[in-house]
Amino acid sequence: MAENITQPDAQELSYVKKVWSFVKEILVVAITVFTVHSFAYAQYEIWPSESMVPTLEVGDRIVVNKFAYGYSRYSLPFGLGNFDGRIMGELPARGDVVVFADPKDPKRTLIKRIMGLPGDRLQLVRGRLVINGKILPRAHEKSYSYRAPKGDMVSVREFREDIPEGRSYHIAERTDFGYLDNTAEYIIPEGHVFAMGDNRDNSADSRLLSGVGYVPVENIIGRAEAIAISFYSCEDGKAITCKYGLPLSRFFSKIN
Repeated sequence: MAENITQPDAQELSYVKKVWSFVKEILVVAITVFTVHSFAYAQYEIWPSESMVPTLEVGDRIVVNKFAYGYSRYSLPFGLGNFDGRIMGELPARGDVVVFADPKDPKRTLIKRIMGLPGDRLQLVRGRLVINGKILPRAHEKSYSYRAPKGDMVSVREFREDIPEGRSYHIAERTDFGYLDNTAEYIIPEGHVFAMGDNRDNSADSRLLSGVGYVPVENIIGRAEAIAISFYSCEDGKAITCKYGLPLSRFFSKIN
């Protein structure tokens, strides 16, 4: 006995096609966003380090451009980077703020500003940064006190520092006679860069050769481009525009 098989009518087929078209668009968007987030951009939270104050505050969520300098095993997602060196690699520019894998503990991610490139000579003298024999100009912008995340009140002077490439940024100094304010001369080896925090007296960085030391270019994950949102505490005393308990002036701001 033959079975009766009911064929879907044109209306049902049209409905199925519309549903599939809708689901397909969602899948395409989701896959695209996931791929771009993984390969091109990533988001990091500044926590708990103050090493990049005043440029970055504790609680900032930043967007990192992962293809700015090419790819290495540290920047590719899903453990795909089973190789040495960089693909489509480029050196960062002096002054770039970069995210990188700690040379001493690659599982730890750090963020600093690149101040020395391969072959550069770099030194600090009474808090002033000297690159290839020239002292970087700096201009005092303001002085203030604020409450650090650990609860202590800290007094700093904020300066605008200029580099030879024509860029400028802000740094914080508690004193010009701190532990790392007078150093021997560093000569940056090939394939490495010298990274420093903008919070000069509260940053463990390349000045500590037994610590972070020179950063292999291979370890760089990407360039910090912008602050997306921030959960910085508005109660620490800094002159940052806040509303509803949020530092709205930091939202969607470019990182210099």
